[in-house]
Formats: sequence, C-alpha cells, structure tokens
Amino acid sequence: MQTDVRFPSSGLALAGRIYIPERAAGEPGPAVVIGHQTTAVKEQSAAQYAQRLAELGFIALTFDAAYQGESEGEPHGLEDPFQRAEDFRAAVSYLTTRDEVDPERIGVLGICGSGGYVPFAAQTDHRMKAVAGVSGADVPGFFRDADPQGWRALVARAGQLRSDEAAGKPATLVSAVPDEVDDATPALVRDFHEYYKTPRGYHPRSTNRWVARSADALDQYDSYAEAHKIAPRPLLMIAGSEAATLAHSRRAVANAGETAELHLVDGAGHVDLYDRDEPVAEAVGKLAEFFGRHLAAR
Repeated sequence: MQTDVRFPSSGLALAGRIYIPERAAGEPGPAVVIGHQTTAVKEQSAAQYAQRLAELGFIALTFDAAYQGESEGEPHGLEDPFQRAEDFRAAVSYLTTRDEVDPERIGVLGICGSGGYVPFAAQTDHRMKAVAGVSGADVPGFFRDADPQGWRALVARAGQLRSDEAAGKPATLVSAVPDEVDDATPALVRDFHEYYKTPRGYHPRSTNRWVARSADALDQYDSYAEAHKIAPRPLLMIAGSEAATLAHSRRAVANAGETAELHLVDGAGHVDLYDRDEPVAEAVGKLAEFFGRHLAAR
C-alpha cells in the first residue's frame, strides 16, 4: 500500500510517500527512510528502492527534499546540505509517530547526493540504527573535483547572488544536466543525460537545476569527514565497480572505520544503480540483508 503524506522540516512541509507492506495489524516493524538523488524527486530512483524493499517486508518512506519537488521552500532548487540533513531527521521523527513502525528499528538510505547527506545526518542522530548509501556522492566534492577553478568562482559569487535576491531579483539557477550531449561530453554526464532527459528516468518535477548561491553552504560541508561518529552503528555503502564516484564511497567507509562495509556491484556505473534491473536487484538484495540484520527485533 502506498500513501502520500506530509511532515514538517524546519517549518517547511515536505511531500512524502510511505510504502507499507502486507503485515499483520498491531505488529510494528522495521522502516527505512529513502532519499533521492541531487536535483531528483521521490518518484524516480527512491521509488524503485522503496517498492522493492516494501515487497521484502520493510516500511519505506520517500520524500522530496525541502526546496525541491512537491515540498515547500523558496527559492525552489536550493541545495542546502544542512537542510537536507535536517530533512532526514524530520523523516525519522515522522516515522516514530506511525503505529506501524517500531521506533527502535529505523534505518536510512541515500542515493547519489543523498548517499552523502544520510551519513552526515546519522553522525548525530542515533535514532538511525542502520545507515546506507547507493552510488553515494559528496556533492561539493563532486563539483570541486570536476572543475576546481569554476567551483571557487561560484563560491566567490554566491554572496552577490544573495544580494541580488535581497534586491528582488530571481534566484540564479545552474543546470546540472545539459539538454544536449555529444561524443566530447564526459561519460558520466552522458549517463546523467540518458537517465534524466529521456523517458528512462524523466520526471517533470525533476528540473536538474539548482540555485547557484547554494555553493557557499555546500563549500562548508563535508559528507564523510566525521563518518566515524556513526559507529558503533553500521554503515553500508554500495557502489558500482566502474562508478566515477566510487572514491566517495571508499572515503566514507575508510572514515567510518570497522563498522562500515563497501559492497561493489561488478561492472556497474554510477547511474546504473539508479534503475537498471540487474544492478538494482543486487543492491536491494544486499540492503535487505543489511537492514534485516541490523533492524531485527531485539
């Protein structure tokens, strides 16, 4: 059963969807919060993982991040890493109010950029009993690695963009995925285009644009620097063996220590784990084992 829900996060109403498996009434069970990719929405990859995990007996909650999709927040498209972490805390809070959920058996899962925001939020929210990422990425690290000079220039420009908005100008947006690609386009960008800009993964509320002044907040943020704070709770990072972002998952696991595990999906790239049936099936199987073990009734 799927039901649309709304819950608050820092005064903003987030649009969510809860997936409830067939289960005997009156028996609260394990639940997993699932976060979407950067510039994406809950109806894309998060929905695929939620549906599959629900079929395996887990309650799953997806939601649009604040400032994105159907959730509140202006300017729309703001990529505030600290708000994103707060959204996951708010989603856990919402689950604790549901009769179907055992509040001591809540896990969290982030895909792509959420695979950075989830471990960050879990560092200090101990209600998150098991923490996982799929194709995880530290968003500012991704941008810095791709174009260090351009990133520094955008951070330097962010203050003026804030002043422009204060003067009544509209927020300046940056396109994360080009409308057209060719053979000179980097392979990962071509993969993003194939997912987001074709019927394969297109969704009208997934604009693939973000507010440029987000750069100053992002530049102060690091997904995995203090991942050791998650311990003794477990961390699982799942990545394709050919993913351009694999180094991000390796760093998360290295910083988290002995309670962390890296699972590689052989031959898969970053975007393959968004929706390709075989890689996703392997990832879900690993997640079901991980959450089943660490969210088991005590």
